[in-house]
Amino acid sequence: MKKIKPNILFILTDQQRRDSMKAYGNNWINTPNLNNLSEKSFVFENTYVTQPVCTPARASIMTGLYPQKTGLHRNNIPLDKNIQTIGDLINEDYYNVHMGKWHLGDDMIAQHGFDKWVGVENSGGVRSTKKEYRYVESPYNKWLKSFDITPPEAEKTYESWVGEANLTEEQTQAGFLGHEASEFISNYPKSTYHEKPWMLFVNFFEPHPPYTGPLNGLYDPDKIDVGPAFRMKPENGSLINKLRSDFYMSGGVNPLGAEGGDIHDTTTEEGFRKLRAQYFANVTLVDNQIGKILKALDESFQSQNTIIIFTSEHGEMAGDHGMLEKRSLYEESSNVPLLMHVPNMNNNQKTNIKGSISQVDLVPTILELSNSEVPENLHGKSLVPILNGDANLQNNDVFIQWNGMNDRNLGTPEINRMISVPWRGVVTGDRWKLNLSPGDQCELYNLNTDPYEINNLYNLPEQKNRIRDMSARIRIWQDLIEDDMILPPV
Repeated sequence: MKKIKPNILFILTDQQRRDSMKAYGNNWINTPNLNNLSEKSFVFENTYVTQPVCTPARASIMTGLYPQKTGLHRNNIPLDKNIQTIGDLINEDYYNVHMGKWHLGDDMIAQHGFDKWVGVENSGGVRSTKKEYRYVESPYNKWLKSFDITPPEAEKTYESWVGEANLTEEQTQAGFLGHEASEFISNYPKSTYHEKPWMLFVNFFEPHPPYTGPLNGLYDPDKIDVGPAFRMKPENGSLINKLRSDFYMSGGVNPLGAEGGDIHDTTTEEGFRKLRAQYFANVTLVDNQIGKILKALDESFQSQNTIIIFTSEHGEMAGDHGMLEKRSLYEESSNVPLLMHVPNMNNNQKTNIKGSISQVDLVPTILELSNSEVPENLHGKSLVPILNGDANLQNNDVFIQWNGMNDRNLGTPEINRMISVPWRGVVTGDRWKLNLSPGDQCELYNLNTDPYEINNLYNLPEQKNRIRDMSARIRIWQDLIEDDMILPPV
């Protein structure tokens, strides 16, 4: 008898912090749909991105490879057509659909094994491999026109336009993708391909900046919870983090934020709280659309044979350590939520998975769950033994990296110089974190006693043996992935 292959629903948000959900301790945010999903899922305690910025992180999620093999060390580099993604690797029986943000080149063109493509970005000309690909109109732009809204010009990004547009919830990219994904799921049993299992990637832009949206007034800035690192400058941390903190807390804004039309006063706690409240409101915006998608799954009687995976591309500082956005190895930027609902494994029960994993592990996990072949060249390892209870993450080390960037102005010449300095980091199974750079102050944190990374222990003599051991682990990992960055002597 032929084994039934499950459908795969992969929901990916952009820039969503780990602590933006009840499953990770947030008891005030309104995310009922993610809450319900977490109650019947494996909830991974710590999930790390490979590099906390859009293109490199997204490439690792889609390929199971670190940037050393994808070739994508920074934003706005197209993914080579010879690098296989999950769309290329999954069993050929699957009907593969990609909706939403791509950010890996030729954003409007179906590619890398996906049969159906619903793009959202007309811009992205800098990521196009052919001139004719630069001006393909997206379905999302057509959606906007149906509301008599003039979409952003071809070379203007959605993030620099959306704040000016005063969109309703339905008109946002999140609203568009909620509609498109729900329609696909609802109609699939009647489609030409209905005998095939499907894999659907839904890639939300939100809650990515510019920290504004149709639900701006949802949360009272004075009442939202903040942690001890909120607006606390990193006095004994790296120079790049100090520079960025000084910039934001003195009123500096990302040029994209200025264009977005909703300027926040980051010189005051009041201004930072307003920004943070609006950021979390955009998490709720996405949750509303996830609810529509999951409802379509239930109403079309496909939920019992559908694996659901939810995670985010990277996190968001949101005022912690006085910083905004990502591009940092701090937990707020590099540690993201991960839920896996696997109907035949966890029987609709919540299961907390302790320890740490990397997002490079997602592709091999999907391949094994879908009864597909798992290539030996992948950097990631399948998490199925963890899901089955046959293994644990007690001694699992996870590695993070930063390879610099030069695709935009980040505020000051000093920041732009220091952001180009590379980093390599490890989070060990016993929850110590070492961040090494050849051109900046290195960092060591005990995440057990200092989860907010306030006290840098790197220069303490009593930590030298620990630092040598952790540095050796990074070097071994570098050798395995053929990483040629030279670590500082320790």
